[in-house]
Amino acid sequence: MTDEPQGLGRFEGKTHILPIRIYYEDTDLSGVVYHANYLRYMERGRTEFFRLAGVSKMASLDDEEPTAWTLRNASLDFIRPARLDDQLEVHTTCPLLGGARMVADQKIYCGTNLLVHGKVEACIMTLGGKPRRIPQSVRDKLQPYLL
Repeated sequence: MTDEPQGLGRFEGKTHILPIRIYYEDTDLSGVVYHANYLRYMERGRTEFFRLAGVSKMASLDDEEPTAWTLRNASLDFIRPARLDDQLEVHTTCPLLGGARMVADQKIYCGTNLLVHGKVEACIMTLGGKPRRIPQSVRDKLQPYLL
């Protein structure tokens, strides 16, 4: 076992693709995925995007000034529902990496059908709520994947 977490999914060009299977626990009584779960799938997609890009720490709690990634904004367009036993793919790209924030564009597909399109803006904050610049080491690892 390695010390560094290994990322799941794969990159196709600059797009990270994470497969997700829909289980009973993901659905409501009708067998349709509960709407809030799409945010969970997108979170997994972003986390694995970071891991495969070489960014293994989503928080720096041991530093003199502890920081963590947090969401500033999220918007989702629900196009079609996913259902029990569907195999989905979460596609994640990074169209913007600013001084203190990044934007992730995420699409969830079932086969070739687009189910959900979301945009998430994330930034690094201190545990006291103050924004911080994205460290250069993180920028360097994400740079090859920017659109």
